[in-house]
Amino acid sequence: MTALDLSSPVAVVGTGTMGQGIAQVALVAGHPVRLYDAVPGRAREAAEAIGARLDRLVAKDRLTGAERDAARARLEPAASLAELADCSLVAEAVLERLDVKQELFRELEGIVADDCLLATNTSSLSVTAIGGALRHPGRFVGLHFFNPAPLLPLVEVVSGFATDVTSATRAYETARAWGKTPVACADTPGFIVNRIARPFYAEAFAVYEAQAADPATIDAVLRESGGFRMGAFELTDLIGQDVNESVTHSVWQSFFQDVRFTPSLAQRRLVESGRLGRKSGHGWYAYPDGADGPERPEPHTAEKTRAPAHVVAEGDLGPAGELLALIREAGIQVREEDEDNGTRLLLPSGGQLVLADGQTSVEFRDVVYFDLALDYRRATRIALSASQDTSPQTLAEATGLFQALGKDVSVIGDVPGMIVARTVARIIDLAHDAVAKGVATEEDIDTAMRLGVNYPLGPFEWSRALGRSWACAVLDELHEREPSGRYAPSLALYRHAYATDKREGA
Repeated sequence: MTALDLSSPVAVVGTGTMGQGIAQVALVAGHPVRLYDAVPGRAREAAEAIGARLDRLVAKDRLTGAERDAARARLEPAASLAELADCSLVAEAVLERLDVKQELFRELEGIVADDCLLATNTSSLSVTAIGGALRHPGRFVGLHFFNPAPLLPLVEVVSGFATDVTSATRAYETARAWGKTPVACADTPGFIVNRIARPFYAEAFAVYEAQAADPATIDAVLRESGGFRMGAFELTDLIGQDVNESVTHSVWQSFFQDVRFTPSLAQRRLVESGRLGRKSGHGWYAYPDGADGPERPEPHTAEKTRAPAHVVAEGDLGPAGELLALIREAGIQVREEDEDNGTRLLLPSGGQLVLADGQTSVEFRDVVYFDLALDYRRATRIALSASQDTSPQTLAEATGLFQALGKDVSVIGDVPGMIVARTVARIIDLAHDAVAKGVATEEDIDTAMRLGVNYPLGPFEWSRALGRSWACAVLDELHEREPSGRYAPSLALYRHAYATDKREGA
């Protein structure tokens, strides 16, 4: 099944920001496009707005004047749904209410031809439930674009329970012909991106609620150590706290209040107070009028401390193995010792420096934990955690060591899994669970998370880089310390790690 022919008219119902974006994508690809909105006059206003954006594309040399004029000639506001009768695809971007969408598609089904593809851009409702109102739900599919649709490449092509393979394939190929990067997924709460991204927000909020670090510090660690483009607090301020919480709540309810998706009470209080982020002038951060960005406090950064003269490395340090080369390059002596049960650095004071593993510093004698980094060489900040029983000298030596490597150091509270490690472990777990349940392939999940939310690596790329059993081991330790079920490794991740361990031990 191939993409729709460019001569085939495409209709977009709903002319808000997303509807206009989808219409622009189809229009620039070469289709005749019809715009419809239930509010009189809105479709014409939307057509004018799209025309103005086409003018800006010409000014930026992304479109020629002739291409703009041809596109404008193909764009038509429609006064009624009846004017969409000859369209080969109708995509809706109306209010996120099941009854509204069902009624729209019931009406459309009586207007368009039997081979017309019907698509919803819903981000939170069940594609199966919307299509369930149709006499012929096989032609109904989800086409979930990301905002702004003309700029972001990802499109989730969602097959409902009754969607025909031919319909899903045609939708997929059409999105690709429009210059997008489509990924195929089953109809599951949150689809791919909104399902697997939940821990990015949830774990940052959990660390904050545990009073282990403030938002500015958590965001800085996620960016400068984890490699994420934005931290969770600044990103939810940009999205809108009400919007982000609504998606989280929808996924949680759709999974029958699965504890892995439990919303944040701190975020609920923020929404209740009207602090919705940039759009309201205040969220986690303040946004003064006329300011380019947030009025964000500086992250906690430790004062300069002397580096230790030497360290002893026991074991290979696993994902942090690159540190040994960096320490030597900084002129600090490293002595390596083979240890069957240890992957740690011993400091001159006798204290230990250990990569975050889901345990806490208070459980051990004189231990400082350091957080996971995407790339220890390129990271500009490292988080450390210690308990009230940790020797000040040990913490000072650990701080000085990373400062000697050119890193800013943030000292946070003694929370298991710290910030980056617990976040990445949970993202990897949800990704494995999604594949095992037939939501999408590993390749499509990696693509979706890189393009949909700009993750530096896809979950499976991360899993391979960290070692197949790393995430499961971290979550096992977290689950032991918080046995609510939130951190229990999925059966899929457990099988993945255990099968590897058996092969390695054979």
